[in-house]
Amino acid sequence: MDLQPPASNTTPRRRGRPPKSANGFSETREALLRAGVEVLTEKGFSATGIDQILSRVGVPKGSFYHFFSSKEAFGSALIERYAGYFARKLDRFLLDDSQPPLQRLRNFVADAGGGMARFEFRRGCLVGNLGQETASLPDTLRQQLAAVFADWEERVAACLEAARSDGAIAADADCQRLANCFWIGWEGAVLRAKLEASSRPLEVFADFFFAGLPR
Repeated sequence: MDLQPPASNTTPRRRGRPPKSANGFSETREALLRAGVEVLTEKGFSATGIDQILSRVGVPKGSFYHFFSSKEAFGSALIERYAGYFARKLDRFLLDDSQPPLQRLRNFVADAGGGMARFEFRRGCLVGNLGQETASLPDTLRQQLAAVFADWEERVAACLEAARSDGAIAADADCQRLANCFWIGWEGAVLRAKLEASSRPLEVFADFFFAGLPR
């Protein structure tokens, strides 16, 4: 599974004032968000300059604040966009009734490795990347990131609960705690996969996690 939305095919706009029409405003704002997600899946929030994102879209620097009141507001919109995208991806795997619950989670892991490989391991998880910058992030963004992780944990916990109901894991398994462990380990594995330019850390983590599930 791709850890980031597909690359944008937006054609750069001419420099100048932002479009006056509502459609033009929405299209440019959308292009900025897509470019921002692409950049922040590779780099951190602090290391990413607004100029770098604006140049991808062809929007002059002075026009940025027509679309977002601040870099913090832009960051919040990016987190919201990425979280929604990733939640839909998770649901596509974890709610797949054609597969046993644990296989659904395995399929997510396998697809994630393929997604990172397609981008030569330059891109990771935007939420995980930002989570490593907590010391320099505004409190509002830190709280937003924590809420995103909590949402993802609930989705994995529900999948593990289905596995518990099917008898694939022990009846007394603490699915919420296991889901918490999954995401703590998963984000570390994604970081290591970027560092090593290899899906092996994802595979090592997955093998460890599944082998450790209570039976």
